[in-house]
Amino acid sequence: MPTRTRVAAGSGESAPRTRPKDRKAQIAAVAAEAFSERGYHAVGIDDIASVVGVSGPSLYRHFPTKYALFVHAVENLTGALLEASDPTRHEYEDPRQQLNSVIVAVIGVTIENRRRGGLYRWEGRYLVGADREKMRAGLRTLGSRIAQPLAAVRPELDKQDLNLIAPAVLGVIGSITVHRSTLPAKQIEALVLAACWSVVDVDLPRSESASDPSDGARSAPGLVRKSKREVLLHESVRLFYERGYHDVSIEDIGAAAGITASSVYRHFSGKADLLAAAFHRASERLTETLGSALAQSETPLEAVHTLAKMYVEVSFERSELLAVYFAEIASLPDGPRSELRNIQRLNVEEWALLCVEARPELTVVQARFLVHAALGLVFDVGRVANFSSTESERKRVETLLCATLLG
Repeated sequence: MPTRTRVAAGSGESAPRTRPKDRKAQIAAVAAEAFSERGYHAVGIDDIASVVGVSGPSLYRHFPTKYALFVHAVENLTGALLEASDPTRHEYEDPRQQLNSVIVAVIGVTIENRRRGGLYRWEGRYLVGADREKMRAGLRTLGSRIAQPLAAVRPELDKQDLNLIAPAVLGVIGSITVHRSTLPAKQIEALVLAACWSVVDVDLPRSESASDPSDGARSAPGLVRKSKREVLLHESVRLFYERGYHDVSIEDIGAAAGITASSVYRHFSGKADLLAAAFHRASERLTETLGSALAQSETPLEAVHTLAKMYVEVSFERSELLAVYFAEIASLPDGPRSELRNIQRLNVEEWALLCVEARPELTVVQARFLVHAALGLVFDVGRVANFSSTESERKRVETLLCATLLG
């Protein structure tokens, strides 16, 4: 039987192509970045195959469906975080040293997977059944690996405090994945680690919502919306939050608003128009908040505290919209998405410049990292607190935000 031989370079004939041994891992890595940056529904198998340099049918030899590829990518990322935080790797007698070791390890994995972090922060909502529960169980385990040494470092904290500070630490770390500001990896690690310790060492105000964190003004029904456009915006955000943008139809939105699908088009050109309008409303509110905070303050430090208070209030009032924004902005067409992201960048830059005035030792780039960490923390901790409207819970989140920004 004839054997295949490699032809020498320069002979005019190409050597036979060999399949890379790590092809499956290569496909998974490309898919993870694509899903994270563009969203699960926006990415097709052919998109992934073209980047890898294979055909769609060739990719299916490794993964039978796009969903199977998605699950594999999420499990890889979750597994890397759990492996890094494995308690057997961080056995120290000093609990502070143990907690520091765990945090540094999780930061390292997050930096390595910076372009894939959206998989578990936002795209995990597209997992179903046992796959979703497996991811959630993994993240609960990750949280406990922060909370356990944290409890030893600060034994005076009660369970409610621990359940706020531990996800705040993870929120600070996870924020690395939501923006593209650049610093050397070691500088990112040092900056984020310091922010985590600012959160760990924070003195939280006492919680006054010991029974049910969802009690308070949020339970009041308020006045009924009159404008059909406002009703459509409200109902569309609610449905996008509950089901995901791609699983909601114009018919669903019309029915929720009490009108026909054709009537929806009198107010909006389609789902994407509804989504963009809701996001613009939120962006305008946050921009107004920034202006108000500056107008009411006499020093940069006072402005940071005022802005933190206002931001937490707005975020908790519009928590469903905030969740939809983080999860679904990739679903917008390129034009509206770029416009909204530019507005967000301008707002972050204003926050960053304010932080530099309050903390002159920071560079603007470092301040951007801290601003993203603080804003991400509000959402992550808000979910734990059920976005309670009680003043004491908002004050606790506000305190964590200020600790992240101001050290």
